[in-house]
Amino acid sequence: MSKLTKKQQKIQELMEGFEQPSSALEAIKMLQKVSSEVSKFNETVECHMRLGIDVKHADQQIRSTVVLPAGLGKTVRVCVIAKGPKASEAKEAGADEAGAEEIIEKISGGWFEFDTLIATPDCMPMLGKLGRVLGPKGLMPNPKTGTVTMDVAKAVKDAKAGKVEFRADKQGMIHCPVGKAQFSTEDLMKNFVTFAEAIIKAKPSAAKGTYLKSVYLTTTMGPGIKLDAKNLPNEVKSYLNA
Repeated sequence: MSKLTKKQQKIQELMEGFEQPSSALEAIKMLQKVSSEVSKFNETVECHMRLGIDVKHADQQIRSTVVLPAGLGKTVRVCVIAKGPKASEAKEAGADEAGAEEIIEKISGGWFEFDTLIATPDCMPMLGKLGRVLGPKGLMPNPKTGTVTMDVAKAVKDAKAGKVEFRADKQGMIHCPVGKAQFSTEDLMKNFVTFAEAIIKAKPSAAKGTYLKSVYLTTTMGPGIKLDAKNLPNEVKSYLNA
């Protein structure tokens, strides 16, 4: 058996006696405690869920977005593909870059200095040739995620405010950041509950049996804490009604 590193030993000591599965609130508090003791940077807090869905069936696929109320704790660079007034509207709303042909040319040349790409419907044909490049990077605009829209101002503001996309992979797993370890416990809890509620509401009507199979919260370099998946809907409801 490999020997534990000093960091792993410290984490083990901090978590001694901590019972799992845990409530989301207690898990967040523990992750913040561990991160403050062993990490030298502001770690990202992530949620990993295994859902009782079969994504081979089109009616059980899950893909959507949610705006986290406390944001993600980082600056989101937004690029908008739009013409004329819509490009101006995007810039006024806070887009870092906005334009049409000139932006397409920059991306074709290997420029990817943005985190979110938004496009108006009339500009989507221009992006077709870039699908092979943008698709694998998860940057291709899509109506399902609100990144193909005429309301570019709202799309830009949502992206800047902390809008995140979630999508079930081939194993029915969803992975999503919910904030930074150095956020207040309240802000992290607020973000997590907002995300969890969106997942619960996204349950496909065709999904049978247990929907929330397992739920874990973790940090970039920290431990994974198992939540009480069975009680999570009640915890979310109680928090929202408090």
